[in-house]
Parts: sequence; structure tokens; C-alpha cells
Amino acid sequence: MNRLVLCIVGVIACIAACQALPEPDRLGGRIVNGEPTTIEAYPYQVSIQRTNGFHFCGGSLIKDNIVLTAAHCMQKYKAGEMQVRLGSTNSDKDGEVVSVESFKFHEDYDSSLMINDVALIKLSSPVRMTAKVRTIDLAKDTPKTGTPAVVTGWGTTCFLFCSSPKILQMVDVSVLQIEDCRKEPYAYGEESILETMVCANGEKKDACQGDSGGPLVANGVQIGVVSWGNGCAWSSYPGVYADVASLRSWIEKNSAEL
Repeated sequence: MNRLVLCIVGVIACIAACQALPEPDRLGGRIVNGEPTTIEAYPYQVSIQRTNGFHFCGGSLIKDNIVLTAAHCMQKYKAGEMQVRLGSTNSDKDGEVVSVESFKFHEDYDSSLMINDVALIKLSSPVRMTAKVRTIDLAKDTPKTGTPAVVTGWGTTCFLFCSSPKILQMVDVSVLQIEDCRKEPYAYGEESILETMVCANGEKKDACQGDSGGPLVANGVQIGVVSWGNGCAWSSYPGVYADVASLRSWIEKNSAEL
């Protein structure tokens, strides 16, 4: 009994400490307080999986054989250990499953700073465009602060002790350009929010674990890639995304060469 009490007290103390002294969850990939949706509404969304079907990251189809995702999603796997599910509302069934031929993450990706957090996956064969499978265009400019945006994925629906939904989720958020994300009332500061990043937040809404690599979309184009954050939907810590506009030249060049 004493061990059980100590364990419970320890967990509570840990949670309290994490909230009192937050440290950015650099690899958390941060959909909280969103709602279920369908792949027809977001046909560019894909699930990146282990070959056993386990979903571990999101991505977006930017060419008929190229998926854009986060660099930190690609650190533990070889191409032959991954597959991509497209055209399905469910992360664990339906749609089309395609093997991965190769991938490349940004050569200047830094896991401690989380800069240049983008990667490209080349599918083993091109996919056919349908109502459930579509490419998405990349943003040329970062939208101004306050621009409505949407993030989608199959990530956990809260920060701690939550399972991931099997049904695609979406949440509406608002863009925060880096100069605004660095300032109060937000708590990251200039040292954490760097030039290849863009932020987004909502009222107790965010991306969360398992959404990493997924798309942040505004005005019909992809403006961000889910990257990192401190917790999920914490008011002082917006979600942080790789800024597609600032990384667009690398994405275009390498997607043509991959």
C-alpha cells in the first residue's frame, strides 16, 4: 500500500512540476479539443506508419510520389521499416498503403534547437488522385498573425495518459508569426522561436503527440509542418511548426532530386 501511495504521489508531483516549470517538449509533435473529420475534407493528409501498421507521424502529399513531414519523425527508421497510408479517415484501415522507397531530412536539422524540422519521403510508386487523395500546394509567404488555419492528424487528444484516436481529427487555430510568438503573453522567448518556425494556437486547442509531421494549412495552402511545443494546448505555449515558406526552396529542390 505504501508503495502505491508513493507512486501516486510521485506521479502527481511530477505533473505539478512539469506544469510549474515547463521545459519545451522538443520532440512532442504537439489535436486537442478538435473534432473528428473525414479524409475527403483533408485529402492531402497521410499517416506515416511502421510496416506493422502502427501510426507514428503525420504527413502531407505534395506530389503524387512525395510526402512532406518532420525531420524528427525520420530519426529512428530506415525506409524499409515504414509505409504510408493515404486516402483513409482511419489510421488503421482502408485507403491505400504504399511502401517507402527513400527519404531525406534537412541536412541542417538540429534536434536540440528544432530548426529546419522538415523531411521528404519518396513513395515506391506514384498514387492516383481521387476525392480522397490530393496534393496540397506550399505557401510562398507566411500569413500574418491572426490568420485562421487548420491542423489535422491522428495524434493524442491530450498531453498525458491519452490514447491516439483512429479517426482523423481537425482543429481550428490562428497563426502567430515568430515575432509575436516570442513575446508575452507567450513564454518561449527569442532563444526558442527561430527563423524557420511559425506558431499557431487556439482556445485550449492544439496539435499533440502523434500529429508530428502533419500539415498546418491556411488559405488552402500548407504553411507549416507540426514540429514541437511545450505540452499540448497550454495557453502560454503555442504549437510550433516548421515554416514552409522559409523552407520552400529546400523542399522543392529536394523533392525534385529525391
